[in-house]
Amino acid sequence: MKFSNFLFPDSLTAADDGRVIDETMQEARLTDELGYDAIWLAEHHFDGIVAYVDPIAFAAALAVATKQAKIGFAVAQMALHHPVRFAEQIALIDHLSKGRLIVGLGRGTAYNIYDYQGYGIDHTKAQEIFEEAEAVMFEAWKGRPMQHKGPHFSVRLPELRPGTYTKPHPYVIRAAASEHGMLEIAGHGKPFMMNVQNNATTLARMALYKQTLRGLGLDEATVAARTAECWVWRNVYVADTDAEAERVAVPAFIKMHEHRVAMRQRIYEEQGVSILPMPARDAPPPPHASIENGLVHGSPATVAEKLAPLAKAGIGGVIIQFRLGTMPYEQAARSLTLFRDKVIPALATQETVAA
Repeated sequence: MKFSNFLFPDSLTAADDGRVIDETMQEARLTDELGYDAIWLAEHHFDGIVAYVDPIAFAAALAVATKQAKIGFAVAQMALHHPVRFAEQIALIDHLSKGRLIVGLGRGTAYNIYDYQGYGIDHTKAQEIFEEAEAVMFEAWKGRPMQHKGPHFSVRLPELRPGTYTKPHPYVIRAAASEHGMLEIAGHGKPFMMNVQNNATTLARMALYKQTLRGLGLDEATVAARTAECWVWRNVYVADTDAEAERVAVPAFIKMHEHRVAMRQRIYEEQGVSILPMPARDAPPPPHASIENGLVHGSPATVAEKLAPLAKAGIGGVIIQFRLGTMPYEQAARSLTLFRDKVIPALATQETVAA
């Protein structure tokens, strides 16, 4: 199983942005030095829940600041990107990173209507924009003259330059936030990225994913290979003891989710609009925002025990958010290092025994 760091840095005010961006670059370098398999980047706008905002621009910086970790998007919001510009940018970063990109794609946020408003995009059209944009992007990467006229994009170009470093193009994977979305991806025989879920839901979806692949007529070796390309997201904090992890991680996790809904609530109160129905202020948090389902924390032994079922299911990798909200960089760096030094070896031992 592969392990990675999801850089999702929280910045509460504009005055904090520069410091948090600098610390995020420092965290990326540490991740690379510690030998993690990948560094993931998110995309959110106008609220500070991802300080660097633009994963494409930040990936270019990481391509020259790191040496070995793959650089992934979890995810690029394709409804907000012109596909030809996106294809050009990815081709450039593919060269700068010497083929280390994982191009994770999604339609766009399912929560924050202001992301779309800021770009003048109708959020109800996001999925169809995504589908068309992805098709244009793949065609542009073929490196030949192309024309396209669709409902959202009309383009004509002689040739995309630079061409991609990776042939025929960088690795692309889609995210699925729901079981329905996962089944759609599985129906095409492709791997996917899963958002935060508890272990029971994760294992149930992976079982359904494998069942769907078998229904396509794929043999067991191919099913295992596709499963090994799938990634799941976890929020993780490792400390020397369970008590210390509880003391540090729980308040940081709660504060992180409070910040993530603050702008959404503000826009709803100002405009009366939202993508999903807004819950009452005193409603319990959704599963992904609850301590029980959304946070893995504890000593190295405890964290290894909680993550072990993922390895046994054959899941290829874990997208781990180590820095929770406004947690100080030093605490996140300590957790990141403890995970590398103690959790990964413990999980490797369990995988070996299981084999």
